[in-house]
Amino acid sequence: MAPDVEIFGKTPDGRPVELFTLVNRNGLSAKVMTWGAILVSLRAPDREGRCEEVNLGFDTLEPYLANTTRFGALCGRYAGRIGGARFTLDGADYKLAANAAPHHIHGGAAGFNRVLWEVHYDDPEADTDAETNADSVTFAYLSRDGEEGYPGNMQTRVTYALTKDDELSMRYEATTDRPTTLNLTNHAFWNLAGATGGHVYDHEIQIEADEVVVTDDTQIPTGEIRSVAAGFDGRHPSSLDLRRPTPVGAGIRSIPPGYDHTYVLRGKAGGGPHGEAGVLRKAATVYEPGSGRIMEVLTTEPGLQFYTANHLKDVVGPGSHVFMPHEALCLEAQHFPDSVHHPHFPSTILRPGETYRQTTVHRFTVAG
Repeated sequence: MAPDVEIFGKTPDGRPVELFTLVNRNGLSAKVMTWGAILVSLRAPDREGRCEEVNLGFDTLEPYLANTTRFGALCGRYAGRIGGARFTLDGADYKLAANAAPHHIHGGAAGFNRVLWEVHYDDPEADTDAETNADSVTFAYLSRDGEEGYPGNMQTRVTYALTKDDELSMRYEATTDRPTTLNLTNHAFWNLAGATGGHVYDHEIQIEADEVVVTDDTQIPTGEIRSVAAGFDGRHPSSLDLRRPTPVGAGIRSIPPGYDHTYVLRGKAGGGPHGEAGVLRKAATVYEPGSGRIMEVLTTEPGLQFYTANHLKDVVGPGSHVFMPHEALCLEAQHFPDSVHHPHFPSTILRPGETYRQTTVHRFTVAG
């Protein structure tokens, strides 16, 4: 079953932006668009069967063109920070945009979230059988050599699909003609009480990780991997230990301004530049007691960036709702930040002849 498609608007240079609506037989629906390969909407039922928006976003294209919050965006070439906005690969130095001065973040001044992606209908792995994937769409983008300072012409594809089991699947692939670095993720902002439901303090989260990546005061990794039981900086160790369901608000209050930490997931990671299959395993579970909604995140990636929208402020959304800090949480499945400067981290180097692959799944259920 092919997804519905409409024109969502036009880019500043007049190119049409297509919006695809994906649905499954249980009423779960998602909207994704060619601008930034952005997840615009995800509507999920509560315990009473009422479907509601749980993904922060906008009703029109214009705020996405102007806004820098990266709601629902595909981040690349490199999600997360690269220290000093530069790296060395095979003896060559590459300078990137210092858009988180003095560092680089989420692909640069534009990044993959501020370009127009093409639609591909020839994904050999896409399954539109009504018993498996109710709907799917594949976007593709060619990032030219030198774009944002990165080497190599890199071809990227992402397939969004909704399954009969109420799963939103995101499957990524990339190839290059020169050695480069990459780290792809989706930057969705979730609020299971409803996108305009206010603070996420009552959400309960569990992350399948025993360790975190230690960072300095500018959020660049020091290279150390530390137990969650030991604490991030020696203070409030229990706040980082999310191995059991924990109210999000308790941690935010003890580690202001909130969570923005890379968790080292258990199990075999893959999906990386060397084509390792990896294991699709559970990374996190979020439960919102008011609605009964549960969201599980599964991934082949080695890390999960848990972020509680600490810097979200004064962003006007649907119905004139003003989004403020801690009104959402992000669970970005990815490789570690600044991996190009830490050889002992899982590799983010992609070379000609290799294929980067990763899969991340969001599974939605309800508690009685």
